[in-house]
This record gives sequence, structure tokens and C-alpha cells, in this order.
Amino acid sequence: MAFQPESELTAEEAAERVEEALANDDVVLFMKGNRLMPQCGYSKRALGLISQHVEEFETVDVLPALPEFREALEAESGWETIPQTYVDGEFVGGSDILAELDERGELAETLEGDA
Repeated sequence: MAFQPESELTAEEAAERVEEALANDDVVLFMKGNRLMPQCGYSKRALGLISQHVEEFETVDVLPALPEFREALEAESGWETIPQTYVDGEFVGGSDILAELDERGELAETLEGDA
């Protein structure tokens, strides 16, 4: 049986953290791990793609309350996968979408949003 650590946040607290980040940050990446230590390849890829185009953006480590963050993010985007990127409160996508936008030369413009 796998060890499941207790979540550090309740579902309500995770939802509030998501809402707060979407309201306060122009670009936010919900990821597994943090900037210095991404904890999955998809999160590392998304972090790298965003970093190529914008210097200032927020990251939120979902691992301390993964089920709660997954539920809160799915309510926002309709996607249950992590990482998820938002610009001006609008869902952009995960690492695959970011890579597609980058290949088409549209990622920088997308990340700039309404700014």
C-alpha cells in the first residue's frame, strides 16, 4: 500500500489559493515542485518555456495538497492534469499547449496577455 501523506490544505484553502493567484498574478504556473526543483518533466518543460519569454511570473507548488489543487484547478479549467498555466486569469494549457504555441511563435504574445 502506498503512503499517502496528509494534505497541507483543505479543499477550500486550495480553491482560495487558486483564486488568489489567478486574481493577483498576470502569469501563473501551477506545477509539481518549484522553480529550483521541478518534480516532474512536464512541470520542468512548462517552467522552461515560460521562462524563455517572461521574467516575472508566479509558480504554485501543488504537491503539498495535490488532490485538493487538482480539484480546484479542474473546476477552473476543466482539465485535471498538472501543470496548468494561466494568463490574466484565463487558462492557457499545460506543457504540450505551451510547446505548440512556442513552435508557432505565439507563446510570447500569449504570455504577455493584455499587458
